[in-house]
Formats: sequence, C-alpha cells, structure tokens
Amino acid sequence: MSEVANCPSCNQLFMKTAFRSMCDSCRKEEDRQFDLVYSFMRKRENRMATSRQITDATGVTEEMIFRFVKQGRLQITKFPNLGYPCDQCGALISQGKICDGCRNSLQRDLTSLADQEKKEESRRSNRGAYHTKNFNES
Repeated sequence: MSEVANCPSCNQLFMKTAFRSMCDSCRKEEDRQFDLVYSFMRKRENRMATSRQITDATGVTEEMIFRFVKQGRLQITKFPNLGYPCDQCGALISQGKICDGCRNSLQRDLTSLADQEKKEESRRSNRGAYHTKNFNES
C-alpha cells in the first residue's frame, strides 16, 4: 500500500511504498553516487580502501557509504575495510546496530538489573504478615 510522504532528502512529496523510501530524483542521485563508489571499489588496488579514502577519491559522503554498507549494496566480504558506526560508541561494525563490546556491556547491565529485581522480589516476599487467632474467644 502506498502513501504520500515527504522525501527525507529533499522534502519533496512522493508516493512512498514498501520499496520506495525517497523520491525518484533523490533515488537516481543515490544510484549515481553508488555507481561512483562501486566503480572505484571494483579496481583491485582500491578494494582495501576505507570509507575516508573512498570519500576523498569520489566525493561521496561517508554517511552515504555507511548507508550502502547497511543496505548490503557494498558487501564487507568483498571490501573488508568498510563498515558503519555502532549506534552506541561509533566503532566500525559490519552487522547489526551495536558492536560486540556494547552488546556485552548491555547484556551485563541487563543481567545485573535482573539480579537486583530478583533480590528485591525475594526481600518483599520474605516480609510475611503473621495472624494470630485467639482460640479462647469462641
């Protein structure tokens, strides 16, 4: 199903679908930039280039190169020095949203929080109320 939306790049109205997230003119410009990057990277001597080196040689922004890697248009297996920044710390990664270090840190924090919750629940459940019944008042 399509809907009218503003292009995230130029703010022009276009029909957004599951396969189109920007207007035709911006998509064509992105494809042109991809062609520049890919033709540069296809050369054997450029396959080990970093995103900074690609930007210097082609004029395509690093953000756009990161987008190509995230989209899978530039494959890390063919170009091992490429990646995109971790959402948490900015280290270059090749898959997911966060690096292994941030993932491990987050896991430790979650485990610690779960342990604290268990201790608090245990402490609350040990506070029992005692009721006494006076058997002499019957």
